[in-house]
Amino acid sequence: MKVAIIGGGAAGFFSAITVKENHPEADVVIFEKSKKLLAKVKISGGGRCNVTNACPSIKKLSESYPRGAKALKKAFHIFDNKHAMQWFECRGVPLVIQHDNCVFPASQSSQSIIDCFLNQTKKLNVEIKTGRGINNIRQIGDKLELGFINTDISSRIFDKVIVATGGSPKREGLVWLEKLHHKIEDPVPSLFTFNLPAESITELMGIVVQNTLVSIQGTKFKSEGPLLITHWGMSGPAILKLSAFAARFLNEKGYKFNTRVNWTNVQNHDAVMLYLKNIVNEHPGKLLANIRPYSIAGRLWRYLLEKIDLSEKKKWGELGNKGLNKLVAVLTNDIYSVDGKTTFKEEFVTCGGVSLASIDFNTMQSKVCKNLYFAGEVMDIDGITGGYNFQAAWTTAFIAAKLG
Repeated sequence: MKVAIIGGGAAGFFSAITVKENHPEADVVIFEKSKKLLAKVKISGGGRCNVTNACPSIKKLSESYPRGAKALKKAFHIFDNKHAMQWFECRGVPLVIQHDNCVFPASQSSQSIIDCFLNQTKKLNVEIKTGRGINNIRQIGDKLELGFINTDISSRIFDKVIVATGGSPKREGLVWLEKLHHKIEDPVPSLFTFNLPAESITELMGIVVQNTLVSIQGTKFKSEGPLLITHWGMSGPAILKLSAFAARFLNEKGYKFNTRVNWTNVQNHDAVMLYLKNIVNEHPGKLLANIRPYSIAGRLWRYLLEKIDLSEKKKWGELGNKGLNKLVAVLTNDIYSVDGKTTFKEEFVTCGGVSLASIDFNTMQSKVCKNLYFAGEVMDIDGITGGYNFQAAWTTAFIAAKLG
């Protein structure tokens, strides 16, 4: 049996290795259009490679995918995050789990993952061809003929093909699959930061607020977690997660919208009011500058006070109902005008790709092209930051590699 893997990234290598382990007799070849292998793995996680997330349940794991959650929940029963961690550790890559459940190689270097993949493919005699981009697939009976971008290279015929090319930032990159009658969901960016060119809060760059609740004004999109103020706007896990779940909506809005920040992550405004009144009762003579509710960073606290025209030299006991209402409003419903986004170009994640309606998720086989399989971000699947996109790659690659 001859098997082709299209794509020399994470899902491609995982697929190739798993095919050989399931079908030792198979001839397996990886085709990568660029000259570099595993380029995205190399730079992911700041060069450390966040291989998965150690969240405790499949239900929790699947909730971290804005697209593909339902299908992945079923797939995780076959190969989940615990299986992935065991897979790497059994192949000589010890892992560590951070306090936020992100999982990294103990070496803290993505090179450990790259070396693992390269060693395994060498050991299993997987052939690797770089500079070999595919621009068309043609069905010939039960076999598949691959045509190359470089016309000097003769087409090749395989019994099975796994497409693991990763996400495409533009629809044009998926036309060759659309020609086979796969439904394509238009790609749009996911996992991006918010630009706030008209907001002075950017002067507070570097401040991290660990526990926030952020949302898109006028919608039900919301997320929580750490927020980072940058020189261009807002970033951090809370913002990135919000951008992922609202990816299509924000694209339609041209990335112009209002975001609401609750700096306390307490949704009950009455509870926040009670908290502030307790400060008034216990420290009426203290200056606003000297007691910062919810341990808000000093620079941010002074910024918020200035924003609502409250002097930091004012005493807590002098606030009155009007002052308290202003504080509750700015702490729980602080609104900022967003105009544009910033994406991590090297680590781009897209929402969109081959529609799951065109794929049998039990096997990852195409519903319209026999013996063609899919793995990873080429499908309309994407997760939030924290190792979830790699986990989706491992799971779908594992299932595809069984070759139905």
